[in-house]
Amino acid sequence: MNLSFFDQFSSPYLLGMPLILPSLLLPTLLLPSPGRRWVNNRLSTIQLWFIHLITKQLMTPLNKAGHKWALLLISLILMLLSINLLGLLPYTFTPTTQLSMNMALAFPLWLATLLIGLRNQPSASLGHLLPEGTPTPLIPALIMIETTSLLIRPLALGVRLTANLTAGHLLIQLISTATITLLPMMPSISLLTAIILFLLTILEVAVAMIQAYVFVLLLSLYLQENI
Repeated sequence: MNLSFFDQFSSPYLLGMPLILPSLLLPTLLLPSPGRRWVNNRLSTIQLWFIHLITKQLMTPLNKAGHKWALLLISLILMLLSINLLGLLPYTFTPTTQLSMNMALAFPLWLATLLIGLRNQPSASLGHLLPEGTPTPLIPALIMIETTSLLIRPLALGVRLTANLTAGHLLIQLISTATITLLPMMPSISLLTAIILFLLTILEVAVAMIQAYVFVLLLSLYLQENI
């Protein structure tokens, strides 16, 4: 019984090939197709407004050098948002519940921001490891602590996204199983759990959106420190 709860997090296979790549490419079908007009319909208007709002929120704290990352960050948040929301549909697979995928996204981008800081302003980047005015006896300990906190950033990005989505999916499956099990025995309790399931689903939609935004927002903050 316990194994069935975690079967939803295993990558599906077809003819011995993992289907995680098609599931990653599927959200691109939701993007509006280019046309002769700037705005084709109301859906395109909402999408463009949403993209403009996110771009403004992410790029406002950055200087002009950081604006080169706008396309990458917006593409990343749209991909994460689409995957997280599509993963809430029945009989679907959510790639962002896999720690390996989230680490594959977090580590290269974090490393890129770190290398940019070391190339453009090495003194300021290394200065973050030692706060100004630190007593001499505490310098080795603080350098080790700050270095550890710096190196743990990509792990925190990947684990945060994985843990939040995995916990939400498990809760939804547990409550839905309880709803079906209690239906023939205690219909009133089953109705109550169904209401809780509906509210939890709305909460998970919000969590899926927030976690995608937080992932990209933290990357933009790391970028801001290094430019």
